Amino acid sequence: MRKISFWKQSWPRLLLWSHAIAVAGFYMINWWRTRPRESDRVESLSVAARPLVSDLPLVSIIVPARDEEHNIQRCVESLLGQDYGDFEVIVVNDDSQDRTSEILQTMQRQHPHGNLLRVVEVKELPTGWAGKPHAMHQGALAARGAWLVFSDADTCHAPQALRSAFARAQEEGADLFSMGAEQELPTFWERVLIPIAYMGISMLYPPRQVNDPNNSLAIAAGQFMLIRREVYEHIGGYAAPRLRATVLDDLDLARTVKAQGYRTSFLDGRGLVFVRMYRNFGEIWRGWLKNAYLGNRGGLPFLLAQLVGLFNICIVPFLLPLLLLVRINGLSKRDITRATVLELWGLLSYRLWLNRMLGLPRWQALTHPLGAAVFEGILARSAWLVLSRKGVQWRGRTYHGAEE
Repeated sequence: MRKISFWKQSWPRLLLWSHAIAVAGFYMINWWRTRPRESDRVESLSVAARPLVSDLPLVSIIVPARDEEHNIQRCVESLLGQDYGDFEVIVVNDDSQDRTSEILQTMQRQHPHGNLLRVVEVKELPTGWAGKPHAMHQGALAARGAWLVFSDADTCHAPQALRSAFARAQEEGADLFSMGAEQELPTFWERVLIPIAYMGISMLYPPRQVNDPNNSLAIAAGQFMLIRREVYEHIGGYAAPRLRATVLDDLDLARTVKAQGYRTSFLDGRGLVFVRMYRNFGEIWRGWLKNAYLGNRGGLPFLLAQLVGLFNICIVPFLLPLLLLVRINGLSKRDITRATVLELWGLLSYRLWLNRMLGLPRWQALTHPLGAAVFEGILARSAWLVLSRKGVQWRGRTYHGAEE
């Protein structure tokens, strides 16, 4: 009876402190595993280390574009302004219903380097293909370069981006070289949700493991992927069965390249590539709905663990002070206060570091639980749409995550 009484008195305190240590430990370990070193930034490459223009092979830059009238001019202008010696820009207009085609035609006529721009028009999507892989495939067919760059239409590139990337790819011995872009986050919901997405991706795909040739883990960022053409063709390109219907064109390309024994490298492209992925809450919801479940590791069991974990590590720390309002046998107010301080110290230390990485104000760390709560909905909804075969909607098309 005395032992039973002891455990009745002790388990609330044990549970509280176990949770506090686990939360603080998670954020410290996640920071340790995912923090980029200065040498991981492509921009850290000195100008002197960049190759001379005369030494550079022809590179074909391929941009798939579907209804991108708000983004396409800025993107293409930045690409035409590269200080790289020999390159071409190929925009694949994927049956756009807005002014994308008109803008591209005007740029071909009026831009000082419009002769470097080619436009490939795609009007139909063949059965068994997803839209973006098909557009990228068409762009690769039209390309003449020994190296290919795939870049999203919502990006903007510094003039030295291509030359810096090529130099680092050579230095790393990479067959597929990708750069994570600097995020542009002008609106409230972008600032709330993108840090949560960043935390999740970096946790699932730690850069050091991704860049270890002995580790099978692979990832790339669709904002900038530089690949050796002979490697692209050897794996079958985006016409390969695994790639033609994917909605994760960057992730699955990296997985395929690395699985076939080629070297992949994923580095920090801040200062070189900039991206604004979504412009409002609806776009963020639909965009991550498309990727959240399919881009996860471990399938449904791991996703369920994530749903529980997100609540525990992102929301519960802000709810702990509510325990001060109720009386729990074996749990003192001092325990609750100290556990709360430990959890919030770990969480806010990580978020303040992440905010500096993303260029966000410090106070934005307080939106951490709100962002996590929305992502709980995105993860659950994404899993339901894929597993029920209802499919996810994007740019007027429905995708089920497999070949149709």
